[in-house]
Amino acid sequence: MNDLFNTRDTLTVGDKTYVYYRLDALEKAGITQLDRLPISIRVMLESALRQCNDKEIKQQDVKNIAAWTPHGERPGIPFLPARVIMQDFTGVPAIVDLAAMRAAVARLGGDPKKINPLVPVDLVIDHSIQVDFFATPNALQRNTEMEFMRNRERYEFLKWGQRAFQNFRVVPPMTGIVHQVNLEFLSSVVMTKQDGDQIVAFPDTLVGTDSHTTMINGLGVIGWGVGGIEAEAVMLGQPMDMLLPDVIGFKLYGKLREGVTATDLVLTITQMLRKKGVVNKFIEFFGPGLETMSLPDRATIGNMAPEYGATIGYFPIDHETFHYMRLTGRSEETIALTEAYARAQGLFHEPTMPEPEFTDMLELDLGAVVSSLAGPKRPQDRIPMTEMKETFGKILSAPVKERGFALKPEALAAEATFGTNGDSMKMKHGAVVIAAITSCTNTSNPSVMVAAGLLARKAVEKGLNVKPYVKTSLAPGSRVVTEYLQQADLLDPLAKLGFNIVAYGCTTCIGNSGPLPAEVAKAVTESDLVAAAVLSGNRNFEGRIHSQVKANFLMSPPLVIAYALAGTVDIDLDKEPLGTDTNGAPVYLKDLWPTLKEINDVASASVHADMFKDKY
Repeated sequence: MNDLFNTRDTLTVGDKTYVYYRLDALEKAGITQLDRLPISIRVMLESALRQCNDKEIKQQDVKNIAAWTPHGERPGIPFLPARVIMQDFTGVPAIVDLAAMRAAVARLGGDPKKINPLVPVDLVIDHSIQVDFFATPNALQRNTEMEFMRNRERYEFLKWGQRAFQNFRVVPPMTGIVHQVNLEFLSSVVMTKQDGDQIVAFPDTLVGTDSHTTMINGLGVIGWGVGGIEAEAVMLGQPMDMLLPDVIGFKLYGKLREGVTATDLVLTITQMLRKKGVVNKFIEFFGPGLETMSLPDRATIGNMAPEYGATIGYFPIDHETFHYMRLTGRSEETIALTEAYARAQGLFHEPTMPEPEFTDMLELDLGAVVSSLAGPKRPQDRIPMTEMKETFGKILSAPVKERGFALKPEALAAEATFGTNGDSMKMKHGAVVIAAITSCTNTSNPSVMVAAGLLARKAVEKGLNVKPYVKTSLAPGSRVVTEYLQQADLLDPLAKLGFNIVAYGCTTCIGNSGPLPAEVAKAVTESDLVAAAVLSGNRNFEGRIHSQVKANFLMSPPLVIAYALAGTVDIDLDKEPLGTDTNGAPVYLKDLWPTLKEINDVASASVHADMFKDKY
């Protein structure tokens, strides 16, 4: 590697010595002032400094990044990330292109094996699995069989690609969702590369062919989603062109109140940042509130960056990063290198460190966050749970341009009769026909998954049941989730409410919710009901979840179960009962909601590093 700025030095960690490119050497040369730069910009600076060759990345590019100021010029800069991650829908065309290049080289008489990605590429198969079968113990097996039957040719091609190409790995179907696998396993936070007889250490950076690649920002890693052309260029060693970004600082302080989840927090932040307007900007979270947040909570916020419009939602490396790396089975050698490198390069966040300079600032008292959901058509349209009934009533008759359904007065009282097992029940506007615990956004977070399991257990104990017209599903983001729910004895109560595991993939969140049962579809269609879906996902645009479901609401996994029990979103869960117990007494949400201590006790007793090591 080149060293045009004379910043190359060594870092000894344990019994190994690593080469790295010192950022403070630029400061000593008068090129930058590190403590004024946001940490996310420091990572971008290191990438340019290390790979500067005066060809694709020039010395002036390094100086431009080093000269970042809150309101200065925003020149174009090159960015060559360390690796690429793909999901199957968008990744397959890239591998097809590589195969076509090999074929062209072979026709010209060259060696096709010389065509390989120049940076590491991981492809995780997770986007095609559909919920055809649900609420049955063999749902996972039957959906998997359907998946392989539908996509056999594609999987045979990818298996060939994994064997044929260097620097290319495939994570097979039914392993997990790409962003959760990336968070739990693929990222090392600080990467290494052999350079002759030396080992170079540098920050993990990446681009992905899926917008929610930003989930990895919660781990202190810079990465975001790009199109297939940009990803292929990076695979072939070409930097992407981008503008030096504005960086918005987001200060967090306080801590979440009892009964409030990370999902409620991310919906609040999404609403705030959408209102602010942060398209093409970096968001960097800092402040004392970070000390009260788990890394999965941070990853939940990072995941939603596309919904609040930013390029990234970045959380710098700190002590929680190392705790999570240890929990997920990363080696002590990797953790030691990560800490030593981050501290040496000024990439480590301490609550007492001087605040960097930001283009603009927002702040949030975590204690002000309330239980929320978002919908019916956009993730930034947050609704406090206590206002849901009133809001839904207004939405039905509101104009379409105000994100309503423009129902005429005579249509507001529409209802349908749903028949089941010789019995029947009425369905009205707001009837929940899909309830899905799905998407990497929330299934990566043990606190909300355990909360869902505990709420299900209490509901079963009281004799509650999900309404028979609700299509229920549980699609964890990795097999580790199944392990810790099993360890906590929470899989059985979830299954008793119909939340059997249906797949390890995105499913409902990307519209792979599968068909509604025929009787439900008939009731919704014939009476033209505004039916509802409740899901723990990240997107809820009309028509995305299911063509027959008009109102879609994002919420935490335990709230998904609560609304499935109620069978409608036209309810005030703060005041109205979900149902009645075996004695006929009303059961309210507050009777089922687990305390923070209950959740933490179960999570700490059930989630172990060995689970991650075994499953990966």
